[in-house]
Amino acid sequence: MTAGVNERALVRKIGWRVLPFILFSYFVAMVDRGNISFAAATMNADLGFSETVYGLGASAFFLGYSLLEVPSNLMLARFGARIWLARIMLTWGVISILTAFIQTPWQFYAMRFALGVAEAGFYPGAILYLSTWFPGEHRAWAISRFYVSLPLSYVVMGSIAAPLLALHGMAGLHGWQWLLIVEGMPSVLLALVLIAALPDQPGTARWLTLAERCWLEDRLAREAAAAGALSHHVLRALLNPFVVMLGAANALNYVAINAIAFSAPKLLAAGTGMDVAGVGRVVSAGGLAIALGLLIVGPLAGKTVARTLMAYSGFMGLAAAGLSVLWLAASPTSTIAGYILFFAAAQTAGMLPLAVVSRLIPERDRPAGLAMANTISQGVAFFGPLTWGVLADATGSYRLGVALLIPLSLGAAGMAQVARLRARTVRAG
Repeated sequence: MTAGVNERALVRKIGWRVLPFILFSYFVAMVDRGNISFAAATMNADLGFSETVYGLGASAFFLGYSLLEVPSNLMLARFGARIWLARIMLTWGVISILTAFIQTPWQFYAMRFALGVAEAGFYPGAILYLSTWFPGEHRAWAISRFYVSLPLSYVVMGSIAAPLLALHGMAGLHGWQWLLIVEGMPSVLLALVLIAALPDQPGTARWLTLAERCWLEDRLAREAAAAGALSHHVLRALLNPFVVMLGAANALNYVAINAIAFSAPKLLAAGTGMDVAGVGRVVSAGGLAIALGLLIVGPLAGKTVARTLMAYSGFMGLAAAGLSVLWLAASPTSTIAGYILFFAAAQTAGMLPLAVVSRLIPERDRPAGLAMANTISQGVAFFGPLTWGVLADATGSYRLGVALLIPLSLGAAGMAQVARLRARTVRAG
């Protein structure tokens, strides 16, 4: 290690220079991905969409997203984060805006699929990018700081949905159209900011001193060597046991998250009797609870792989408890409490698996491995909104759907413990 470098101060310095770009980018991505849930209440009525049609359209995003995850991350590794992340943001912003002009179910399916294709690779690409800046024990902290943009997106969506929907009739457009147009525009503008300002790698960062660059490159090189020999084989990276196990664990988690998320406004309205503004306040409160969980779990979980996976299992247990409260809810208060507990716990847990994968696979395998872990998670998540919509149409309520999600959260907790035991065995060997 290079003498004279204060590790904690250097990590904070990198954080202030790098994380804001990733945080704001992920924030607008989550707004563009999730704003359809607020648009749905009036959009479905205006266009005659059933719960099944809406569920299939919401799920189509994850089909496009999962199919292009690995190719997108390999392209990021080739062209650099600055260019590729900006390309992702530009295309998803344009598609989000164009979604405002759909008229038929097939147009809805096509635009949601295209949005998934456009956004594919952003999250694992961001994790890959951060792994080139932050040593392993600081990675969960860094990821938790940029991942906090996800709950902030819920806060913003919950706060501005009602005013945007109230623009109904302006310029001959529906309120849900204004919501999609206004919330899609920042992605296009931010793409230009990334091209101009995002630093690609430590070696080109003029704001790092020579001693800091040497220390960081040496530390990351030693970690890469400790992770194991390079496979030089994409297929081997994709089939790495930790990639498969942790991707599968988070797949169970995201089936539940996406089922609830894409119907949250209607679910909360049915359980509480609130209007759009009231439901928006509950969604915003859920976002603040997620942010609190992320700020707590980052420093506590990130020091070791075992501690991170224990934290994941603990939060998934809390997510199952929240779903149980939501399932048994007999009052507006219990509906709100169950929703916030589930969402805070599940979304906090969701950011941890890729942080672990980035520490357990060789550096050369990270682009394909991180993308594959997220592909498994998001590909299986395709079934969440779709199945949820079919069950809602068949039963006339969301109750059965909530009940079926509880064992998924418990299963994710169990799979994380299997991965923890395997990691301990591999490192001991």
